[in-house]
Amino acid sequence: MKKIRTPREGAGAALSVRSTATSNSTPQTPPEAVLSGFSGTTEHFLAASQSAATKRAYASDLRHFFANGGSIPASPAVLAEYLASSAEKLSVATLERRLTAIHKAHHEKNLESPAQSEMVKRVMQGIRRTLGTKQRQVTPLVKDDLLAALVMVNQQSPVKAARDRALLLVGFASAMRRSELVAVKVEHITHLPTGMEIFLPCSKTDQDRNGRTVFIPHANDESRCPVRALAEWLAISGIEDGYVFRAVTRHDRVARQGLSAQSVALVVKASVARAGGNAANASGHSLRAGYCTSAAEKGLQPWQIREQTGHKSDVTLAKYIRPVARRKIPSLL
Repeated sequence: MKKIRTPREGAGAALSVRSTATSNSTPQTPPEAVLSGFSGTTEHFLAASQSAATKRAYASDLRHFFANGGSIPASPAVLAEYLASSAEKLSVATLERRLTAIHKAHHEKNLESPAQSEMVKRVMQGIRRTLGTKQRQVTPLVKDDLLAALVMVNQQSPVKAARDRALLLVGFASAMRRSELVAVKVEHITHLPTGMEIFLPCSKTDQDRNGRTVFIPHANDESRCPVRALAEWLAISGIEDGYVFRAVTRHDRVARQGLSAQSVALVVKASVARAGGNAANASGHSLRAGYCTSAAEKGLQPWQIREQTGHKSDVTLAKYIRPVARRKIPSLL
């Protein structure tokens, strides 16, 4: 067996290790063909077992693996070489997700997964120990940052300004994930004397589609009220049904299709940049993170925050709350 190069030795190089099962004579299995061979009904329910976002992510992971010399089936040596050569270009979290995608691709075709081999496990352990596992933390868009961004929103055309104002305020006040925010439809909204409720048919932590409802109260100041901002956006856009947040052309025409999750990130980054902030550390998740941080600073209990965010436990929520609590530790001197 050939020597497995370290990340530094193998960075940018094509995979050099090949097993008999993955020789040049064996065609690669494209991502969309991993589930082929089953009946149409079976494929339908297998596909429904994962969210659309997860399927897109796994398909992208497999394409990257194939583009760098991998195939299904793959040997442990090939997979180990792929991980080692990608280690300095990709985060540990991304490598772990790609490892999961490759494992599932083998498992769904009843093939032995190289991801479970001792060689691959040791390579991943070495990558974690060498490069660390800390993920990049996005900057929370807390209340003051949000208000600063809203001041600059009007630098855009009236229609786009109305959309972005509503998106920023509703995204913050609801603490929705990007995927949940862009999936909101007019039919999901119920107006109440005290605010509005938005029904979420499904989410990242609700794959069985039980659904949950988020309540957004009226703000004390109408200029920063998410309920009013959403009503103004729907009025100026003429949207009466379907997706609430949609693309706006350079001629201020509102598209029929809804925004993508990535579009939310672009709106947030652009809004932060206009306000003079650091857009590089901002993302679509900044609104959700900003709500969690602001709520913790306001003194809300974890269970109250989870009621809004939909977090299943305090574990994930803790990364927003602990820094706030840490800053309140009094001096003992």
